[in-house]
Amino acid sequence: MRERAGIAAGRLTARVIRLIRAGGATTMPGRVAAAVDPRILAALGGRLPQGVVLITGTNGKTTTARLLSAMLAHGGRRVVANRAGANLPSGITSALLGAATLSGRIGGDVGVFEVDEAALPMVAEPLRPRVLVLGNLFRDQLDRYGEIDLVADRWRAALERLDSGTVIYNADDPLVSDVGRLHPAGRAFGIEDSGHSGTALEHAADGRYCYRCGIPYTYTAVHLAHLGAYRCPSCGTTRPAPEVTAERIQLHRAAGGTFALRASSESVLIQSRLPGLYNVYNVLAAAAAALALGVPLEEIATTVASFRPAFGRGEEILIEGQRVMMLLAKNPAGFNEVLRTVTASGKPIVGVIAINDLIADGRDISWLWDVDFELLAGRCRAVVLSGLRAPEMAVRLKYAGLNGAAVAVEPDLERAVRLGLSHLDGGETLYVMPTYTAMLALRAALTRRGFVRSSWED
Repeated sequence: MRERAGIAAGRLTARVIRLIRAGGATTMPGRVAAAVDPRILAALGGRLPQGVVLITGTNGKTTTARLLSAMLAHGGRRVVANRAGANLPSGITSALLGAATLSGRIGGDVGVFEVDEAALPMVAEPLRPRVLVLGNLFRDQLDRYGEIDLVADRWRAALERLDSGTVIYNADDPLVSDVGRLHPAGRAFGIEDSGHSGTALEHAADGRYCYRCGIPYTYTAVHLAHLGAYRCPSCGTTRPAPEVTAERIQLHRAAGGTFALRASSESVLIQSRLPGLYNVYNVLAAAAAALALGVPLEEIATTVASFRPAFGRGEEILIEGQRVMMLLAKNPAGFNEVLRTVTASGKPIVGVIAINDLIADGRDISWLWDVDFELLAGRCRAVVLSGLRAPEMAVRLKYAGLNGAAVAVEPDLERAVRLGLSHLDGGETLYVMPTYTAMLALRAALTRRGFVRSSWED
């Protein structure tokens, strides 16, 4: 009776929110239902006949979750997912409520849920995932998460309570691999191509010290941030050999790229519209999870070839015939990869950088000084700064060496994009690089004007 009351209350909440067009439709139904029945998340998740996949990490979990959902749907499975990105327990509960009948039956085969990295223990215990994907750990929102070692410790504790399921983990991230390799059913993925790599860590790299003995790792290849081929010279801890790998990588700047996806003795060519090396990792993570669920390699390749980026993550938008690419950038590691991607051609670009400091972004914006904005010096013809902390961003770019005449400040997001578009020559792309809440606000404005679909429809 309590479960049915919780479902009814949650579904009624969702209906009312949509009727009055209020916010919170992705989280409030789950909060209400859980207040009525605290066990509702476990009850509904446990009724998915093919189990639950949880995907967590600092960067890329939304894209990875959408990729995996598309791979499973391609094979005819009905996927229940938190597609709008509400990745706390309330958001996942809301997604399950949306697929449930009043009697508690679930209209789906498998659940694919992205999970906030700090919330993983609260979600993993009730849902008992069939597959758990651990993507990466970067410094992000220190006022909310603390240092990444604390998040890794929470993950380690969560895995100790999981006695079943498969753990897919990133072999190239030493913090993540140290967690994932302890699980008896761990399966690693990683990049086996140093063509786009260096040998020195960025100054803002995070996981540079061995968890076991505290000695700095030595690297033979650094793919991005602290991800690469590493070894501890003291205790011998080394990168585990991945079972699912990317080889022969070719990147076509913001247009995507190709690589050979290898699993055991099989290999398939992946053609992707997702930009940057960081998205190679997202494809690898999704592919490794799909393989664990029985999806053939060829189906994985077909799905990736037709996949379009998730909202705000390499999303292409046409505004009155002019091309805009929106690239979410919310922490130093992610922002650096976005900057490398958009400047890779060597041609001067036009950009909009929108920085907010709301709770979902992290109130402390000192991380902007760890981003290599110096990459824009001499490679940016014009940049418009927007969002709540646009003036601080202007100071950062001054120290990065940008010509002051090329920098404009326009706090209003929509007007900032209009100003950026005015600087384009024929055929150019405007690169919009917002933090999380700035991305949501800008997409909402563009949705109202009919330039993009809402995240509910994506």
